[in-house]
Amino acid sequence: MGILDFLSGEFIDVIEWTDDSRDTTVWRFEREGHEIKYGAKLTVREGQAAVFVHEGQLADVFTPGLYMLETNNMPILTTLQHWDHGFKSPFKSEIYFVNTTRFTDLKWGTKNPIMCRDPEFGPVRLRAFGTYTVKVTDPARFLVEIVGTDGEFTMDEISYQIRNIIVQEFSRTIASSGIPVLDMAANTRELGKLVATELSAKVAEYGLTTPEFYIENISLPPAVEQALDKRTSMGLVGDLGKFTQFSAAEAMAKGGEAGAGMGAGLGMGMGMAMANQMAQAGPWGAAPAQSAIAPPPPPVEHVWHIAQGGETKGPFSKADMGKMAADGSLTRETYVWTPGQDGWMHADDVAELAQLFTILPPPPPPGA
Repeated sequence: MGILDFLSGEFIDVIEWTDDSRDTTVWRFEREGHEIKYGAKLTVREGQAAVFVHEGQLADVFTPGLYMLETNNMPILTTLQHWDHGFKSPFKSEIYFVNTTRFTDLKWGTKNPIMCRDPEFGPVRLRAFGTYTVKVTDPARFLVEIVGTDGEFTMDEISYQIRNIIVQEFSRTIASSGIPVLDMAANTRELGKLVATELSAKVAEYGLTTPEFYIENISLPPAVEQALDKRTSMGLVGDLGKFTQFSAAEAMAKGGEAGAGMGAGLGMGMGMAMANQMAQAGPWGAAPAQSAIAPPPPPVEHVWHIAQGGETKGPFSKADMGKMAADGSLTRETYVWTPGQDGWMHADDVAELAQLFTILPPPPPPGA
């Protein structure tokens, strides 16, 4: 066996890469000593690109196809190698295969809330999350800017940096969009396009593009969401009739018969409240005039019965009792009784009648 036959059989002459990992972006073709045979076959499949690095310097980029590694196919590499050998000499270069397909269903989200100024609620804090896709568009730039000499580079190694860029561009875009918080859910597509445009311009510096960007949700802090729920409830209570029907139906659904009774009671209470409001408002909805202070009720006039000689006489009014006290038919020892009194009592022991015996008549007129 001659020396040329030995060299021809020593080195592999087929260079290719098949990947089933679904997350590898760059893979370096491993060869001991990085020795590649002149005239070897290079297979670059669809969704791939092959980058040649010779002696630390990027030499060539091969798109999908089948290549014979010869002088006419590698003008740049030939210039760097200075072919001056009369036999098929191996050369030492590194070949990096770059995955140019789309990497889909990549997640992004805001780690901390984004401060925005809303025209209706003032300063608010927003959180958002979604998905995006990324694709290598410039294999040479991607290799130089990101990969370096990494023999196997995965999307996980750069996704964190891309997420940081997404959050930065999303924060800046949503803060300057001027879209009210309550309208953001209806404008997620437009916001996504704005963010994707800004994002693609930024990641292009790394040889990448983001062909798809989706905003799945934009949420408010729990306190703000509770305030919005209360505001919605207030809007519903604005129609008392509908609110009563809603509350009764909800109670019935939750508690069966007990809920029905509670709902009926709630409806009666709301109806009475509405009736009181209408009565107070007057026939034309005007506020009622302030009524005068009512006088206290007149005192109750008692009637009296007296017991004399084993007989009960009466009833007598207080005026009658006064006349009887004046003519002597009613004395301090006479037993008297009035409704509500606890048994018979002496007239002198009843405060209302005792005064009849202490009032002295005026002096008689002159000449009487």
